[in-house]
Amino acid sequence: MAEILRELYSWIAFVPEITFKNFLEIAIITIVVYEMLVWIKNTRAWTLLKGILFIFAFVLLAAILELDTILWLLEKTSYIAVTAILIIFQPELRKALEQLGSKNVLTNLFTADDVKKNESFNEKTINELVRASFEMGKVKTGALMVIERSTPLGEIERTGIEVDGIVTSQLLINIFEHNTPLHDGAVVIRGNRVTAATCYLPLSDNMGISKDLGTRHRAAVGVSEASDSVTRTGHGGVRRTASQGSQRRRTEEPSVHID
Repeated sequence: MAEILRELYSWIAFVPEITFKNFLEIAIITIVVYEMLVWIKNTRAWTLLKGILFIFAFVLLAAILELDTILWLLEKTSYIAVTAILIIFQPELRKALEQLGSKNVLTNLFTADDVKKNESFNEKTINELVRASFEMGKVKTGALMVIERSTPLGEIERTGIEVDGIVTSQLLINIFEHNTPLHDGAVVIRGNRVTAATCYLPLSDNMGISKDLGTRHRAAVGVSEASDSVTRTGHGGVRRTASQGSQRRRTEEPSVHID
């Protein structure tokens, strides 16, 4: 009991030593850590961070099991880890520094990319996508639609023009109508809204993709390799769905499945 009282007294005695400066430091550190977590969550860095955490877990397991050879190899490769991380995260770090240097940094301090209207992906949205795909397929209108899931697509959105419109078949058909200002590129769909159009997508390096497929279909596979998104493409009346780095051809009336 005396030991517990002494411990309690030591904590109480510490309280008067906390000054306004300490509270200020705690507040600043809290804000910085929060902003870093928000930034990581809204970029590809979140996926990469999970990979790094997996590596740390592997190192911890190797240390517990005393796997000396593996620990020696990890120790030697750790010298280049910092440089490798800087190279891997270079696009995200550059964007973060650009935002930090922008004049709107104070007004956007507590805002994030996902604080926009983000209604859930519902049955009506699916029906509108199906209708638009079917109607554009009948007249052989090319289209490229990327449906965001858990991996944020903010970087891809920034390459296009903001739309922020509710998903309707009429809107999608009008966007991809030939010779209209927004028809070239991809649209990004988050929830039940078209967030951006004329977006650029990363092309897949998969040499197994048929040479008969054009850049649009290769871009659809590319974005599905870099994220967990579902991509819908159409060209010359042929409709395809790309997911997890693979593509399927649809010959029947289209359907969209979001797990």
